[in-house]
Amino acid sequence: MPKAHAAEEPPHTVIWSAGSIEIRDYAPMIVAEVEVDGDMVEAGNRGFRPLANFIFGDNTRPDGPSGANIEMTAPVIQTRSQKIAMTAPVTQARSDGQTWRVAFVMPADWSMETLPRPNDARVQISQMPARRMAAIRFSGGSNEKKFETKAKELSDFLAQEGYQIVGEPIYARYNPPWTPTFLRRNEVLIEIKS
Repeated sequence: MPKAHAAEEPPHTVIWSAGSIEIRDYAPMIVAEVEVDGDMVEAGNRGFRPLANFIFGDNTRPDGPSGANIEMTAPVIQTRSQKIAMTAPVTQARSDGQTWRVAFVMPADWSMETLPRPNDARVQISQMPARRMAAIRFSGGSNEKKFETKAKELSDFLAQEGYQIVGEPIYARYNPPWTPTFLRRNEVLIEIKS
């Protein structure tokens, strides 16, 4: 994909890198997120629609009623939903077993004051603080088993190297669904103590 068409990614600095593992410092970021039930794939699909509608104009500008288009960023993040605030870029997370948070990171040129408000009450906007994250990259399919295998690999590495884990795994998908599976970039990110 030409660089001019590449999706913006959350601003970060790579602190350390070896093979498929990196330690990164992420700047603060704003995310739009929804909480959905289902298995990982189903929840990811169900969470994507309201977030896509939000960035494609189903929103209200702070200075008027008309919707604004917001550029798509990468990755889409997913985590298991928890009772505490999600800490992730564009991700997917899970809370109580089958509840997930799916999120888009907003482009860096938006602020909490200028970002349009979602018209869909399921879409929540929140500010994520700066944080240090460990990441492991892999290509190909991105089912729950593959993500869990990579999360364990990363967790084992962090424990072996003496890092203190302070967050749950975040699953990140960087490519649109029409990207051939073997070309897809995926990551598992875990927050660690700085």
